[in-house]
Amino acid sequence: MATSEELTTRIRQDDESALAEYIELHRPQLLAFIDRNMSEALRRKVEPGDILSETAVSALAGLKDIDLSEREPFSWLCQLAERRIIDAFRHYIGAQKRSAKKEVPLQNRGGTGGDGEGGGFVDLLVASMTSPSAAFSRGQKEYKLQMALTQLPEAHREAIRLRYIEGRPTKEIAEVLGKNDGAVRVMLTRILDRLQKILRDEAVFESYLSPDPDPPE
Repeated sequence: MATSEELTTRIRQDDESALAEYIELHRPQLLAFIDRNMSEALRRKVEPGDILSETAVSALAGLKDIDLSEREPFSWLCQLAERRIIDAFRHYIGAQKRSAKKEVPLQNRGGTGGDGEGGGFVDLLVASMTSPSAAFSRGQKEYKLQMALTQLPEAHREAIRLRYIEGRPTKEIAEVLGKNDGAVRVMLTRILDRLQKILRDEAVFESYLSPDPDPPE
C-alpha cells in the first residue's frame, strides 16, 4: 500500500483512486474525528461509519473542484465530515431542532451574565449550523457565520451545538465538557461575541469593496 505522502501527491493531481485509498488508510482517524463531533442524540440515529461513507462520496465527487495544492487532504475530509454531521442532525432530528429555540430561554439572554445576545442572532446561528449547504444560497451573514464556525475549537462547537441546537441547559453541557456551570456560561457568551464580531468586521471590509451599501441577499 502506498504511503500517505505518496497518496497525497496523487490526490493533488485529481487521482480519485488515490483519494479512495487515502480515505481507507485514514479510516480509524476519520471515524474517531466523526465520533467526537457527533452528539449522543445523533449517534442513536446514525452510525459514524455512515457519515464517513457520505463524506467519501462527497469527497470523490468534489475532488476536481477543490484546490489541495497547499492543504492536507485530511483537513479537507474533516471539514466535509463536519458538514455531513450537521446535515444528518438536521435530517434525523429536525423536529427536535425546530422546537429547540422554544426550549432555550431567549428572554434571559443579554449582558455578561447570560448565555449570549439577542434571539435574532441565535436564530441565525442555528440556521447556519443546521443547514450549511443552504448558507451559500442565503445571505452573506449566514455564509460568513458558517465559515467562522469551522474555525472554532472543537469544544466551542460542541458547546454551542448542545446549547442552541439541542437546547440543553448549561449544567448538562458543563458535565459533558468537564467544566463548571459558570465557566460554560462565560464560554458561550464569549463565543457568541466572537462570532458577531467576525460578522461586523466582514461587513466593514465588504463595504469598501462594493458601491452598494446593502449586503447582497
